[in-house]
Amino acid sequence: MAAPTAYSLIATDLDGTLLRGDDTLSDRSLAALARAERAGARHLVVTGRPAPRVQPLLDDLGCTGLAVCGQGAQVYDAGADRMLWSVTLDRELAETALGKIEAEVGEVYAAVDQDGVDGLTLIEPGYLMPHPTLPAVRVERRAELWDRPISKVLLRHPDLSDDALAAAARSVVGSLATVTMSGPGTVELQPCGVTKATGLALAAEHLGLSAAGTVAFGDMPNDIPMFDWAAHGVAMGNAHPELKAVADEVTTSNEDDGVAVVLERLFDGAAVLGRQRSAQYALKTLSMEP
Repeated sequence: MAAPTAYSLIATDLDGTLLRGDDTLSDRSLAALARAERAGARHLVVTGRPAPRVQPLLDDLGCTGLAVCGQGAQVYDAGADRMLWSVTLDRELAETALGKIEAEVGEVYAAVDQDGVDGLTLIEPGYLMPHPTLPAVRVERRAELWDRPISKVLLRHPDLSDDALAAAARSVVGSLATVTMSGPGTVELQPCGVTKATGLALAAEHLGLSAAGTVAFGDMPNDIPMFDWAAHGVAMGNAHPELKAVADEVTTSNEDDGVAVVLERLFDGAAVLGRQRSAQYALKTLSMEP
């Protein structure tokens, strides 16, 4: 049954959006997503996390379809455990961009997400993972970060704020890479022109869906391209001011089930309509009995 709302695709970020601070999903959020999917809508996770770090969460969601990972650099088929599409960041360009950033702001600490369904997150000495629950492998020298193809580089500065580091990086990187800020302590370099919107557009096309039927949820500036692409963008109550400024609406925080609050409103009519259609079918069946 097609959703009676305008939205046939629900795109959700994970950290700070669908997930609570302890990396768990609330029962309310799971129930709201299930209701929307029963009404005919599709749910797509659209996250900065690389595919290997998303699989356990997709299992919790019961997702066996597509997910957009790595800030849009990967479209991952969870059921088949394979990449439907991926693009890598040229490692020479990444090194050059990193050098330009350090010339501007001084030493930074770097990490990389390797490409592929078995890719590792490598961190150089001094880099602290913003999400302690995510696994990472520490290397002894920066040169080891470039041993295999990568989807992105993650940066941290010992003194600068995320906003200041992201602004400085954008001022010097130019067309070498796309600079994003996706969470506390998470400034990233990804392939030039690649955003959550590019990955989401590819996944939606594969599913036969469009921007006009998409509602998107997020909390950080890296979600702005996704909001620009989607018909309706919903910022969390805990969202960065830059995202709130371009959102169509602001919901409650991730800790207060902000995604569920909106989905319950949008798809409440779907549940009612479904019950009405079931009742009508039952009456029709009874009227046909001898």
